[in-house]
Amino acid sequence: MSYPARDPDTATPSEPLSPEAGARAEVPPDIDTVGALQAALEQQEAEAAAQSMAAATAHPAPKEKFIPVSRQEILARMTRPGLWPAREAEAAPRFFRYLSAWRHITYKERLEAIENAYQPFSPESDVIERTDFTLSERQTMKVRLLELVRRLLIQANYTEVPRSRLRDLLTKESVYQLDLDVDFDDYEECVVFWRGATTKKRKRRSLNKAYLGHVEIEYPIYQRLFVLLKLKADEERIRELMAKNGLDAKEARALMKKQRGMLPAELTSDQIHIKLFKSIPRDDIEMLFPTTRVKFRLKDKLTLGFTAGGGTVATIAGVATKILVATNPVTLAMAALTMGGFAFRQATAVLNQRRAYLMVLAQNLYFHTLADNRGAIALLASRAEEEDLKEEMLVYTLLCRESVHESELGDVRQAIEQFLADEFRVEVEFDVEDALSRLIADGLVRRDAAGRLRAMTPTEGITHIDAAWDGYLDPKGVDRSMLVEGR
Repeated sequence: MSYPARDPDTATPSEPLSPEAGARAEVPPDIDTVGALQAALEQQEAEAAAQSMAAATAHPAPKEKFIPVSRQEILARMTRPGLWPAREAEAAPRFFRYLSAWRHITYKERLEAIENAYQPFSPESDVIERTDFTLSERQTMKVRLLELVRRLLIQANYTEVPRSRLRDLLTKESVYQLDLDVDFDDYEECVVFWRGATTKKRKRRSLNKAYLGHVEIEYPIYQRLFVLLKLKADEERIRELMAKNGLDAKEARALMKKQRGMLPAELTSDQIHIKLFKSIPRDDIEMLFPTTRVKFRLKDKLTLGFTAGGGTVATIAGVATKILVATNPVTLAMAALTMGGFAFRQATAVLNQRRAYLMVLAQNLYFHTLADNRGAIALLASRAEEEDLKEEMLVYTLLCRESVHESELGDVRQAIEQFLADEFRVEVEFDVEDALSRLIADGLVRRDAAGRLRAMTPTEGITHIDAAWDGYLDPKGVDRSMLVEGR
């Protein structure tokens, strides 16, 4: 026989609720209720993702300076038959090989300068290095390091995200269905650059398909993302927390330790960490920071609250009923064990959900990481060198074929951009001034008094670079600081 459930809030004194009735009243919500909540929340997530994509479409990222074509492909187009006069056709490939070698030595000098400035801040080293730098020396080297790294990133055609805009990029939505939180005030230095803004598609299970099918979502990503981080010194951070939260020194120190509790013991505020990632969702930048905290999403809280919470109430009510009517000690013990076991199971479910989140976070970071610290710097130097060479080959070839006045550089830019669009179906914002300045600095292009630009022929260029190599190898020849500074 079934009994109608009665609401304890509407029960009258003349109709007291028995323990059995209370147990029936506190039954957990049915699966339809939980499913409806999950469906509503998933619908909200889908709408938010659509709004994010609509915003990206309505405000598209500007054209990038990055040329998404390999150096080998550019070289093949710049040396194809019929492009050069017969007397220069054989010299052209050799000239570009010489130019490549000269640009490589330029970046070798820059890379060495960056590594020297990075020495007191590197978190990893397998050789004995100097450690007795004064505070003033460290500060000077830090400023120098940041200057050189920024210049390297710009040469590699990366775009900086100003620190003032980082918070604007943080959203509640996550492609990997994680809710992440990071406090940028914890960092003394936080430098973020990106290259290659595009979109990507991903499949995930949906309640609308009973978790048996997948829905496809499209989301914006950064093909490459660079992050440089340095934590604030402990005492400085403690003072900030005291002023911000009205805490005393002991409470502020405890809060700081809690916020940095997931960091390894060997990590210190003296270190600068450099990371290079690939294919990072724009809405999940938070997962790249070491002090990021993983939180439960609203959907998870509601699901756990309705299933675990409602089930716990029903179980406790049932066990309480047995305890009230039980007279046998064994029955009492079994009831208590049942209650404890169920509570343990629910607590374990919550912990397992958190572990699942952390596992997703770890897997994504593992498969999206390209390089760390010195390795990241070396990879960036290689990419910057390649970008320079691609730009220089394009500008040099055009100037060899046509006489150009410096007032016509806008036409040169348009011609090269059109060439890239026709040959490779790519749209870029070509930086003709940057490439031209390097060719002029190396003496391969000359500007006369009237402002006309003349490029050496490949044969003349080979002789010129060969002489530059001799000067570089001569201790009294080329000033190496000029190579580092790009002059």
